[in-house]
Amino acid sequence: MSQPAGVATGGQATATSTTRSGLRGSPGLTLLAAALGVMMVALDGTIVAVANPAIQANLSASLAGIQWVTNGYLLALAVTLITIGKFGDRFGHKKIFLTGIVGFAATSAAVGLSGDIGKSISLIIAFRVLQGVFGAMLQPTALALLRETFPIEKLNGAIGIWGAVIGASTAAGPIVGGLLVQHINWEACFYINVPVGVVALVFGFLVLRETPPSPAARSFDVPGIVTMSAFLFLLVWALIKGSGYGWASATTIAYFAGAVAALAAFIVREATAKAPLLPLKLFRSVPLSAGTVLVLMLMFSLFGAMFFMTFFLENVHGTDAIGAGVHMLPLTGMMMLGAPLAGVVITRIGPRIPMFTGMLLAAVALFGLSRISMASGMNDTIAWFALLGLGLSPVMVGGTEVIVGNAAVELAGVAAGLQSTAMQVGGTIGTAVLGAVMSAKVDSLLPAKWAAAHLPALNATQLAGVKELTAVGVAPTGKGVPAQVAATMADVTHATFISGMTASFLVACVVAVCGALIALLTKKGHAASH
Repeated sequence: MSQPAGVATGGQATATSTTRSGLRGSPGLTLLAAALGVMMVALDGTIVAVANPAIQANLSASLAGIQWVTNGYLLALAVTLITIGKFGDRFGHKKIFLTGIVGFAATSAAVGLSGDIGKSISLIIAFRVLQGVFGAMLQPTALALLRETFPIEKLNGAIGIWGAVIGASTAAGPIVGGLLVQHINWEACFYINVPVGVVALVFGFLVLRETPPSPAARSFDVPGIVTMSAFLFLLVWALIKGSGYGWASATTIAYFAGAVAALAAFIVREATAKAPLLPLKLFRSVPLSAGTVLVLMLMFSLFGAMFFMTFFLENVHGTDAIGAGVHMLPLTGMMMLGAPLAGVVITRIGPRIPMFTGMLLAAVALFGLSRISMASGMNDTIAWFALLGLGLSPVMVGGTEVIVGNAAVELAGVAAGLQSTAMQVGGTIGTAVLGAVMSAKVDSLLPAKWAAAHLPALNATQLAGVKELTAVGVAPTGKGVPAQVAATMADVTHATFISGMTASFLVACVVAVCGALIALLTKKGHAASH
């Protein structure tokens, strides 16, 4: 059973009343240090979204390859977040947080060097996976540090400010990424994490106070880690590779069946383990369970929207990287402005109504984005992106409060890891599922459109190559192709890409509507109500 609210409150009071040494342990400085570390992760997410077209063009990567630049990172985050949350509970959140900063900055530099020197998409994906592991050390430990440091009555406000910093970093990502890609190169989008990491490391070392070890995290559930990792990997692999294997093929079915089997094994293990990786008693709380699913749906919609929109802006409409960043700014900017306001509203009336309203607004925005066509002007995306950012901000803040606030203090790291895992799994599944929708649309529409336009016939190898280009909005070109034929090729591939993007946004819209219904099951955490 969850620890009673009175005990949680008492534990929090004990944590925050510990004698401070100079600046160390100050709530305000702890908040700043936590925000600086997590800022790298938030900045990285949207910078990479803008850099993806440049990476794809520079390395001639396929849709699956460029998906893995994003999904390899997100998958590593998702697989390790809960485990690392438990590491923080066991060994101290400060140690894990500072280790994450060092590792994230180092692997970011390695990704950049892989592009500069290695010129290999496989090497980039490998370092992105490592980057994800170190990124997993930052989010859950940052939230746990805040919960250990701030009094209960001030925790929501701190989370709101923390969310605003993440929003600001997310908002800055497209602009910073656009400037770096256009005026330096895409590798600079990763090098930028090095100076940010140095500042975050020094500041965190000086001001953070180590948290006491939790008795609930004395041992580690290795079988739980293995089965959960297997489930997530098999699921995402099947979603990304399914279109290539064939959705009804034995290979695809085997991967999905393996994912189901691994999930079942994980549940059985967690139900019987003395020290489970993810205590299933957490899910006895309906609000916590609903908040977890809702955060997953939030990131499904957000990552899905951003992944394809950058290709639409740069490859279909020919916008440069800075222009793409500017057009994404209403989305991230409204998230930045909306996060602290959402924190205030949620503190006053609870999370249910703001999150319900937010997901409905997001659904409307995603439906609006699905109406975009070749005839749409570049400014037609602005209002929909602003509405999407406004809608998602209360869900981002409220989801954190619902999940972390409904967990006992001794499971703070695990709960924060669960919240962060839901975010990363949602983003991973969002890009994988919507990528599968895009691939399916390209497979079904491109051959007929190509033939109807009386373009030169393609053999199987050529058709596969054109499909890969079409899935990222790139028109096939070649030397000696007459201008009129090249223009027709561009029209066909761009129209097919937009059809796939339309279908993807409609799927994300349905997910957002379902998320609004799930938001009705949430409520303020027990600890936050005392």
